[in-house]
Amino acid sequence: MASLSIRNVRKVYPNGNEILKGIDLEIEDGQFLILVGGSGCGKSTLLNMIAGLETVSEGEIVIGDRCVNQVPPKERDIAMVFQSYALYPTMTVRENISFGLGIRKVPKAEQKQIVERVATTLQITHLLDRKPALLSGGQRQRVAMGRAIARDPALFLFDEPLSNLDAKLRVEMRAEIKLMHQRLGSTIVYVTHDQIEAMTLGDRIAVMKDGVVQQFGSPQEIYDHPNNLFVAGFIGSPSMNFLRGNLVADGNGAAFVLEHAGQKSLLPLTPAQARSPSIAAWIGREVVLGIRPEHVTDALSARGSEADGSHGDYRPTAVACTVELTEPTGPDTLVFTRFNDARITCRTHPRAAARPQEQMQLAFDLSKAVLFDPQSEQRIS
Repeated sequence: MASLSIRNVRKVYPNGNEILKGIDLEIEDGQFLILVGGSGCGKSTLLNMIAGLETVSEGEIVIGDRCVNQVPPKERDIAMVFQSYALYPTMTVRENISFGLGIRKVPKAEQKQIVERVATTLQITHLLDRKPALLSGGQRQRVAMGRAIARDPALFLFDEPLSNLDAKLRVEMRAEIKLMHQRLGSTIVYVTHDQIEAMTLGDRIAVMKDGVVQQFGSPQEIYDHPNNLFVAGFIGSPSMNFLRGNLVADGNGAAFVLEHAGQKSLLPLTPAQARSPSIAAWIGREVVLGIRPEHVTDALSARGSEADGSHGDYRPTAVACTVELTEPTGPDTLVFTRFNDARITCRTHPRAAARPQEQMQLAFDLSKAVLFDPQSEQRIS
């Protein structure tokens, strides 16, 4: 295994189209890095540059202690797992896994041992004599992973490997990949557009947009403290709610002005938030309040969260609203309503959710809220 350093990497095509605009990332030996973002953000281009399939216009890519900018792909000690599986249809599973070993002239006896070990790790021993046409999508992806593992590379590269699978298989394969990482302690770079994959798999996440890393950190750090509106809206399902409104003085503190059906309410910030110089500068001005659905909930659920003591002296503020729509999900019910001319999503206890066109009380927990500059879209708290 090896560490990976990406230092001020840029990619500019001859026509002047700049795809990557100075990427800086560092991951340690054995870490799982997720490159996540929408289509065209540059994540696959960056992966191809790490693999050596694209040239670097500027900057350095260092695997371990070796700069690989000028190193051919076959000499970079990497293994890549593709979205399309890329299996040889005329070969058995055993032959597909051992193909790279044969190219490297690994002795037959050692090849057999490696194949058996890899098949046991991925639970595909019973498939070794089948050909790809007789395998399901999930089984084919396991074989593709097995072929990569057999090489024992310094670095694994995954290019949206689960996007061709149905929802149930995707969940199962996410678990398989995570278990593989735990067993092998391997260094992995994984490209996806699916933020749930990013949150569940990665040790570190790089959220990308327009060739720029918007934020790089742990999944929980990015979820709780997004740098800007793009990251806040991209990470999380359902996504974060955004409300435009004024921040006003409220006694010795500050509050956000909430409006519903012509009625205005004040949502007090926590004392710590109100004392923050960055927030104090915004009193009397419009801000964007970002708050996740689980922090706008029914009074019963809010009291349960208060009981754990995490709020200190702060208590969520209850506000009446009219329900527009509900979506039962089993363990909870999503309630949709409207504040400040924006539809918001609230996560409530199934027994507490009102029906459409009925009224209910919702508790806003601003201790978990984030404020953004409406112009720059950067976080201000």
